[in-house]
Amino acid sequence: MSSDANTPVLPNCIRLPLAEDELLEVTAKAKDYAIMHGAAMRSKTAFSPDSLNFAPFVLVPSSFPRKEFEKAVALQPIINRLMHNVAHDEEFITTTLAETIKVDEFTANLFNIYRKVLAHGFTQKTSLGMLRSDLMLESGCPELSPRALRSAAGEDGGQDAGAAVGQGAGAAAGTGSKEEEHQEQKEHREVQLSRATKERERRATSAQSAYCCWKQVEINTIASGFGHLGPASKTIQRFVLSELGHADKLHNMPDNNALAGLCDGMVKAWDIYGKPKAVILFIIEDVSYNICDQRFHEFYIRETYPHIKVLRRTLTEVHREGKLGQSKELLLGSQEVAVIYFRAGYEPGHYHSQAEWDARYLMETSLAIKCPSIHYHLAGTKKVQQALAQPAVLERFINDPDEIKAVGKIFTGLYSLDDNEAGNATYEMALRTPERFVLKPQREGGGNNVYGVDIPDALKRMSRVERSAWILMDLIHPPLTKGYMVRPGADMPPQIVDMVSELGIFGVVIGDAEHIVHNYQAGHMLRTKLSTANEGGVAAGLGALDSPYLIDSDDDENEQK
Repeated sequence: MSSDANTPVLPNCIRLPLAEDELLEVTAKAKDYAIMHGAAMRSKTAFSPDSLNFAPFVLVPSSFPRKEFEKAVALQPIINRLMHNVAHDEEFITTTLAETIKVDEFTANLFNIYRKVLAHGFTQKTSLGMLRSDLMLESGCPELSPRALRSAAGEDGGQDAGAAVGQGAGAAAGTGSKEEEHQEQKEHREVQLSRATKERERRATSAQSAYCCWKQVEINTIASGFGHLGPASKTIQRFVLSELGHADKLHNMPDNNALAGLCDGMVKAWDIYGKPKAVILFIIEDVSYNICDQRFHEFYIRETYPHIKVLRRTLTEVHREGKLGQSKELLLGSQEVAVIYFRAGYEPGHYHSQAEWDARYLMETSLAIKCPSIHYHLAGTKKVQQALAQPAVLERFINDPDEIKAVGKIFTGLYSLDDNEAGNATYEMALRTPERFVLKPQREGGGNNVYGVDIPDALKRMSRVERSAWILMDLIHPPLTKGYMVRPGADMPPQIVDMVSELGIFGVVIGDAEHIVHNYQAGHMLRTKLSTANEGGVAAGLGALDSPYLIDSDDDENEQK
């Protein structure tokens, strides 16, 4: 993650720094408060199933532009519908992943399950999607500059930024000759870069603006975590603000009912399954470090819907205990499974042998409603999301022109690295200016990306065919916030640091290929990391829990004067 002297800084919700005695006292209280309210994890360095550490957290909430937060919340049901439609488009998924599955063994194994399930027909046509759309603020957005710059650029000049530059979605990417497409893509890239450059020059020569637009980082379709820890972080920070005498500011922290929203989604799917004695099954890792986030989902269901039983099993245990009944119902012993919620199965390390893959296939062929089903899992791959970042492709899945425009605006530049003309051009661009990009594989869970100056060496180690398992994405330049990051075992008192944040918006969508029966936004989470860090996963030990403190932009204030 990069920042420079011209990077905008969002205003703090309260005046910092705090007096040292006050800081020490409130931090000690907040640590205990976090543990006692379930904002905790098992230690990876000193693991014990009988003990917890508080999860890293930011002491006071980080500022986030109110309008951009509200836009993200409003857009989530459209993103839910988009991903639902993508998941049910066999031709699109097959075409888009055709090159990737030749070189990425993990994605190929998932795709083989998908292909076998398709061949026999889906036993359960209903899918449960519990998605999380991750986004970051971009400090160089031409379409959100002051009015004069917007007018000079054209009122809707930025609507295709990023969306128009995604390359290489194969047959799904529209019509026209290759030469025309190549020239059009080149012109779009040049226009986008020119606007971004002008915007950053404007910031360098004028008063720094903290007004930013948000850009899509990724859409998670499996194991979309922090449904509990997102709301829990708000609970901690509300307590801290009140202790510091700022209870009057709490109204700027938006409601967050992510835990209830996600768990209610599982229960809605359970209702659709329609068998009162059937259970909800959580697929878990062999060792669950992020135990509170998982258990609170389970406990919410048991406390709110005590007639519904929840089981937790690893893939290995499902292989050992699971079988199909006469109607292809999934049975664990004598218990029938209505809903399967995957909190594992998204990375190669979860599949120790063929047994785990056989368990995944058994579940996919069963009558249970999956979250996610295998086609939803594939819809969340980076390669599919790179292909979606093109207006011509969005039109395949969204009918409303205004919705296409709104979704198109959120994509940053996403580029194919397939072994073709477009992919080779991307390869050369990455070698020339690697500092502009992040290199992403088909993996979830954090810690897999390659950034900036490390990209050329990584690419040069790959064959042309191997490159197709990766995509290139424009590096987002978020504004900074300043605050205290509190970590287990860290020195006291904490020091003020420069930070950047990533907002996740949860969504629930339930339906089949023909009809969507439930579709709603289901809360949010905010992860914050040091501005100098690349990865930001809290479970991976790289980020910290946070929650948004909504502020009005300075551009808005200027326009109101």
